[in-house]
Amino acid sequence: MAYTLTYNDLPDNIQEWQGLPLSLMGCEVMPLDYHAGKTGWILYGKKLNKSLLSKFQNLLAMPIVVVSSWKVKTLQVVRIAGSMPKKAKDIADKLDLDIAPISHSPSLRSPGLLVMDMDSTAITIECIDELAKLAGTGEQVIQITEQAMRGELDFVTSLRKRVATLKGAEAEILEQVKSRLPLTPGLTFLVQELQKRGWHVVLISGGFTYFADHLKEKLKLTAVYANQLGILNNKLTGRVKGQIVDAKFKAKTLQKVASELEIPISQTVAIGDGANDLKMIKAAGLGVAYHAKPKVVDKAKIAIKFADLTGLYCILSASLDSEG
Repeated sequence: MAYTLTYNDLPDNIQEWQGLPLSLMGCEVMPLDYHAGKTGWILYGKKLNKSLLSKFQNLLAMPIVVVSSWKVKTLQVVRIAGSMPKKAKDIADKLDLDIAPISHSPSLRSPGLLVMDMDSTAITIECIDELAKLAGTGEQVIQITEQAMRGELDFVTSLRKRVATLKGAEAEILEQVKSRLPLTPGLTFLVQELQKRGWHVVLISGGFTYFADHLKEKLKLTAVYANQLGILNNKLTGRVKGQIVDAKFKAKTLQKVASELEIPISQTVAIGDGANDLKMIKAAGLGVAYHAKPKVVDKAKIAIKFADLTGLYCILSASLDSEG
C-alpha cells in the first residue's frame, strides 16, 4: 500500500520541508514536478510556520503550491506559484504576514539602485519633530503637520512653516538629535547586503543634510540629497537654503542618478512612507511603501507592513531563488 503524505507529516519548521514544490489544500499534500521560472509571490514573517501557513491557505480557500522556502535573518520566506489572488493581501494582514508579488522585481544578480526616504524609513524618527521639541516649538510643528495631513498645505509650504518655528534656536540642537539618531532595524543589514552585490544606495530626503550626510558617512552610501537648514552665528535662521527636496525632485533625482550610474530603471527600487515619496515610488522599477500612510500603501505596488527593512531584502532575494 502506497504511503500518502499529509499536512500533519510536514515539520512545523518550513525550512525542514522536503520534496518541494508541494501542492497544499487542507490536509492534502502532493509533491509536484513543477518549474515556476520567475513568476509567483512570497509570504514572509517572523512567525511564519506550518500552522500559520495552514491558516492562510484555509482562509484563501484554494490550493497553493509552495515552490521553495528560505530565511533572511529572523524572517521565514515562502515562495508560492502562480498569480497572487486579490484577497491574499487582506488575509496576510489578518495574520500579521507580509506579502509581495515577485514577477517583475529587480534582480540581485545584476547591479541596481535603491533610493530611500530618510525620516520614518531609514531612521525611525522625523527629525523636524525632534528639533522642534528641543527648540520649544513642538506643538506648533504638530499643528502644521496635521494641516498638511488634511491636505490644507502642500509639502513645500508645510516644510517652510515648520522650519520657521526653529528661528533663533541654538544650532547645537542639531548635534543633540544626530547623536541619538535611531536607525530603522534592518537598515544596516539591507545596505551592506546590497552593496556586496554591487548595488548603490542613495537617500533622497525631505529631511535635512545634517542628518543625511551623517548616514552617508556611517553606511558608505553612494549619495544623499536633502534640505539644508540655514545657520547664522550658531543659530538656526528658520529658513531652508537652496532647492527644496519635494516629491517631484525625488522622482527626477532617482531617474538622474540611475542614468549617471548606467542602471536601467527596471533595476531600481524606491522605498518610503509618505505622500512626498509617491512620485519616486512610481518612477522606480519597484516601488515599496514602508510602514506607510494608507494613501501610500494603496498606490504602491508592494507594502511592507509588519517586517523591518529586512523585509525589502526578502522581496529582492526572491530573484536569487527564481532565477535558479
